[in-house]
Amino acid sequence: MTSIQVADETFVAAAPALVAEVVGERANWRRWWPDLRLEVVEDRHEQGVRWQVSGPVTGTMEIWAEAVLDGVVLHYFMHAEPTDALPSAPRARMDRLAALNHARRVAGKRMSFEVKDRAEGDRAPGAPAVTADGVGV
Repeated sequence: MTSIQVADETFVAAAPALVAEVVGERANWRRWWPDLRLEVVEDRHEQGVRWQVSGPVTGTMEIWAEAVLDGVVLHYFMHAEPTDALPSAPRARMDRLAALNHARRVAGKRMSFEVKDRAEGDRAPGAPAVTADGVGV
């Protein structure tokens, strides 16, 4: 089992194509994860992207866009190990791993909310999902 385990999901009330457009913009990746080097392992287009990650952590990361109802459940996963040495004292080691996990969870949630904001546009809460042509259903 890896030291950093992140799993998160966010519902996006927009067509898979709109979500894929935001997730597929490589410039976004640098903004979402500025400290990571990402190597695409699998580009699944409307279903997401899988990466090999390196930098302060090494491992794998994935965005999976699962079509659900009239939108997408955006799943975010990271499984990684820190590259810097961890403290040897058990409590300090546990605290450091908790902080690393928290930081990666926050980065993932920020990414998800940005994807949601951009794909849904100015859609009002409770309004129909945004279709691929940019209008509510």
